[in-house]
Amino acid sequence: MCLGIPGRILEIHDDAGLRMATVDFGGVRREACLSCTPEAEVGTYVIVHVGFAITRVDEAEAHRTLDVLRAMADAVEGELGEPLP
Repeated sequence: MCLGIPGRILEIHDDAGLRMATVDFGGVRREACLSCTPEAEVGTYVIVHVGFAITRVDEAEAHRTLDVLRAMADAVEGELGEPLP
């Protein structure tokens, strides 16, 4: 199963010739390569899979997806009786 997570680009920089971004995933920040999304700019929401921004997504869809992912984590936590690691 593959899972892409939506996040908002906070900054863009060059790393050894690769266009990279710092992406915010609802409070968690990670680096992502922008080679598949050369049109992405600061403020753009992108879907990130294994460290690559693979497509742009609008802000409303990004928030809907993040809400679903949070609900899934809450449901699992409720079943297990403890937070996910």
